[in-house]
Amino acid sequence: MKKDKLHIHWYPGHIAKAEKKLKEQLSLVDAVIEVIDARIPFSSSYDNITGLLGEKPRLILLNKADLVNTDELKIFVKTIEEKSCFPVLKSDAKNSKDLNIIVKKVVELSEPRIQAIMKKGLLRRPARVMVVGMPNVGKSSIINKLTRSSKTKIGAKAGVTRQQQWVRINPQLELLDTPGIIPMKQEDQARAKRLAFVNAVSENAYSNEIVAKELLDILDKKYSQTVKDFYKVDNLSLEDIAKSRNWIVSGSSPDIERTSVYVLRDFREGKIGKFILDDFEG
Repeated sequence: MKKDKLHIHWYPGHIAKAEKKLKEQLSLVDAVIEVIDARIPFSSSYDNITGLLGEKPRLILLNKADLVNTDELKIFVKTIEEKSCFPVLKSDAKNSKDLNIIVKKVVELSEPRIQAIMKKGLLRRPARVMVVGMPNVGKSSIINKLTRSSKTKIGAKAGVTRQQQWVRINPQLELLDTPGIIPMKQEDQARAKRLAFVNAVSENAYSNEIVAKELLDILDKKYSQTVKDFYKVDNLSLEDIAKSRNWIVSGSSPDIERTSVYVLRDFREGKIGKFILDDFEG
């Protein structure tokens, strides 16, 4: 049977608006926290991030690190640090042990701009940062994590904006509580597939069956035996997994739609194993 081809369509009409809004937000802060998905560390980062953020210092957070292999992730952390020349930390929403490290690092990154302000005769103020990233990489969970210990809303700032809300994390740091969404301006379908695998693309843009097949193809190449053992099959196909689980419809036909949904869910929840889908770029 001929395999259906996955093609995810982008809707570019909102890109200019999204970029304008992001740049307006960036003008308010000293530094940014860029969130990327540890399962697809290259595919969930923006190619032209420097062009978008300009000279703004940034801390790169590899979010959802609890869903990937720790040793593999170390290689990606080193590579991204060398490529970006910015600090990279791994993180996940369930663990707050790294909270102080994140706060300390963004305060350090903000210091040059604060010093420049003080040289103009203004008083020292807390560092101001915001969280940015592509859709559904976990920006809101990072904001919630940072604000969990301090719910002090300090509202709009005089002379800055009436719309933006700030949260005082500690006396040294204030966080813009609205995530900056980096628009997905790209035509790279290999990247689009990986974004779909981790649910970073609207489900209206693709078929569960086609995406699940593509995911199994990649898992078969990179983590074949682990996935076969999980599903107790000899071949990684939706049909074989459906039969193994006894998910049958219309007499003896495998329930492909149900199987597709479960395969995607199993991967996204880390049930199958801890995987990084991007290939290492040496």
